[in-house]
Amino acid sequence: MSTSTAFRKIALSLEGTTDAPHFDRTAFKVARIYATLAADGRTANLKFAPDEQELKCMVAADAFAPVPNAWGKQGWTTAMLAKLSDAELKSALQTAWQHAQPRSKTKKRV
Repeated sequence: MSTSTAFRKIALSLEGTTDAPHFDRTAFKVARIYATLAADGRTANLKFAPDEQELKCMVAADAFAPVPNAWGKQGWTTAMLAKLSDAELKSALQTAWQHAQPRSKTKKRV
């Protein structure tokens, strides 16, 4: 069973991660936000690719659910922290963190 304390520790251990208030939540970001933690510390929203979200929600339906609305269709997924081990949470955070890395700039050809 994971906790908000473990969530913060793991997220902030990922290279380049900072945290800041985001509406009624705390956001964790590198170049972009990849996770938010609810004020009550029970749930977190993580940014997955849609196929990653589908797999997580299928394999661990008691721990993961798509965020309702258009955000969920973009891959944002709610994680119930008490349903995850710290190792499962770390894996999910690392996946979301990878999506928040700065995009490489490609040179335009003329």
